Amino acid sequence: MDCPFCDILEKKTERTIKETEHSFAVLSNPRLMKGHILAIPKRHVEKIGDLPREERDDLLSLVIELQEKLLENFCGGCDIRQNYRPFQNPSKFRVNHLHIHLYPRELEDDLYQRCQKYEAEIFEGLKDSEKDEIIEMLNN
Repeated sequence: MDCPFCDILEKKTERTIKETEHSFAVLSNPRLMKGHILAIPKRHVEKIGDLPREERDDLLSLVIELQEKLLENFCGGCDIRQNYRPFQNPSKFRVNHLHIHLYPRELEDDLYQRCQKYEAEIFEGLKDSEKDEIIEMLNN
């Protein structure tokens, strides 16, 4: 299997920030902004639901620790995001190995200026029919 994150773990890259029993964190390359970090389980899985509780707890504890360090030493805020998009082909920007992004943020930073200031045009109000449909689907 050709996985860049499994390769990073084997090579112990200089981008590695921290390693725990079940997870590790690296500076993202490519990065979205300065300080962009990836928290990655050591075991190759694609979805967060594929991790047993012990590994999931280890990964989330690492994410929380990194967020706190970013907030204390580097930035005013921190976005945390995990994507699962099996419909996209693997690429430099899409890896089939679970990972969680930590993005250091500041008020009206570069990411905000380039794209997020336009989000207000995309968001819609939640319709009652949609709310009922989704709640019913998720509870059955």
